[in-house]
Amino acid sequence: MQAPTPYLQLPGTARDALTFYAAVFDCGVQLHTFADFHRTDGPADAVAHGYLTEGPVALFAADAAGDEASFRCEGIMFSLLGTAAPATLRDWFSRLSEGGRVVDDLQARPWGATDGQVVDRYGLHWLIGFEGDSDH
Repeated sequence: MQAPTPYLQLPGTARDALTFYAAVFDCGVQLHTFADFHRTDGPADAVAHGYLTEGPVALFAADAAGDEASFRCEGIMFSLLGTAAPATLRDWFSRLSEGGRVVDDLQARPWGATDGQVVDRYGLHWLIGFEGDSDH
């Protein structure tokens, strides 16, 4: 691993969230349950450790147990600026907004770039954008 990777402690939604992100970003997902790790501090089928595999976004997540705080996103955005072709970024924006909330529509800016912001159904705040509008 070469860069910091977010590790989310979710309120019992890690399986759904990682499966959702795997579908959005067209990658795999690996899930390990509390039972797999011989943990008894939560439901046996809760996610003790999960992550996205072989995709454009690196992300870890687990279900919070006991008095562990659940993820809350304030004052930070997950940036996907120029990380894929414009058509792909438009698709990601659309899919991440399903069940979420568009903060700022994906739109051309006066400086020539296109960007927008969305908070997805799991509370992650994404900044998505690109220069130009060509897929080449």
